[in-house]
Amino acid sequence: MAQARTRPGSGWLWTAAALGALHAAVSVYWGLGGRVLRETIGQQMLQAFAGLEGLLVLVGAAKLAAAMAPAALDAAGWPLRRLTRSAAWAGAAALVLWGGANTVVGNLVLAEVIVPDGGHDRPAMIGHAWLWDPLFLAWGGCLIVGLLRSRRARAR
Repeated sequence: MAQARTRPGSGWLWTAAALGALHAAVSVYWGLGGRVLRETIGQQMLQAFAGLEGLLVLVGAAKLAAAMAPAALDAAGWPLRRLTRSAAWAGAAALVLWGGANTVVGNLVLAEVIVPDGGHDRPAMIGHAWLWDPLFLAWGGCLIVGLLRSRRARAR
């Protein structure tokens, strides 16, 4: 029985998709009225979305589309290769930079190396330093590895 061949990097791209889908699912859950872990995004964010929670369903849908696109495009052989891979690279860079910077800064605030004027929202800082931003970082990191592994071999 012949084994199905997987495309190089596809496992990493599907792992990135799963991490992004998790991020998306939480946004949809909150948008539909879920309350678990809401304090981890901070009072300022909760107040900003007060009465507009339904928008989080749209945010979640956008995250899900962005999460699934690279793996689906890879499975389809990267149609419009330059455009789609460039968009995936831009997304990966944004995820790693945003997630990495906010993970580091959040942990520095929690360790009191950085002390914001007026203090900070501890549950939100924990959520960002230990959950949401590391999840963005992992999503972007897996996407980068998948993109690197799925490059075409250059002719020698």
